[in-house]
Amino acid sequence: MNDSLGSPQSVLVLGGSSEIARAVVRELVARRAQRVVLAGRPSAELEEAADEARSLGATDVATVTLEITDIDTIPALIDGVFQAHGDFDLVLMAVGILGDQSTDEADPVAAARVITTNFTGPAAACLAVAGRLRSQGHGTLAVLSTVAGERVRRANFVYGSSKAGLDGFCQGLGDSLVGSGAHLLIVRPGFVHTRMTTGMPAAPLSTTADQVAKVVVSGLEKKADVVWAPPPFRWLMVVMRHLPRVVWRRIPR
Repeated sequence: MNDSLGSPQSVLVLGGSSEIARAVVRELVARRAQRVVLAGRPSAELEEAADEARSLGATDVATVTLEITDIDTIPALIDGVFQAHGDFDLVLMAVGILGDQSTDEADPVAAARVITTNFTGPAAACLAVAGRLRSQGHGTLAVLSTVAGERVRRANFVYGSSKAGLDGFCQGLGDSLVGSGAHLLIVRPGFVHTRMTTGMPAAPLSTTADQVAKVVVSGLEKKADVVWAPPPFRWLMVVMRHLPRVVWRRIPR
């Protein structure tokens, strides 16, 4: 259960090598989170994330193999993690890839891979997690979305539409959890300086993984439904969503 200050004591991360996920885990371990399970593809980065959590003071840290595109295996995997490790106060969905718009737009199979990784697989995992949180009667599912899904641009419509799909799905899923004791938090970062964006020109209101993590933790404490990183994006997107289409098309790449 969350501690007396409302901070999660047990965390499951789907996409455990994500830099944003690692930053969130650092914030939570600093607030005395003790049990951390990191799920993802076997990699040096995943093991580094586990070692980091241990070095910061988490006393029960494990890694689990997750292939988010292998959708048929996801329900059993989620059930197995909960059975092996017990209830979780927080499940963080941090799986995702940016892809390459020019490549993906010209290759339907590549585009489908981005959509499966960012939407179809995570949606299946979110449903499986939601079922477990309902059963335990508490816990939060936090899902990393993006402002790019708020209104999809020509420059990145494969990635943006995949995230828009997940965002809309999670809005409905969050509503379905009301009254169950479980809760869903949608996190909408803007441009984040991570490995995924290396070499790309920074967009306005760009941020860092550590800053996103602070927004996530604040949202958890407030039991928010949606948080933006940085927060001013909430008001910027109120305007951007309503720009005429002819103006929207002229927004620089």
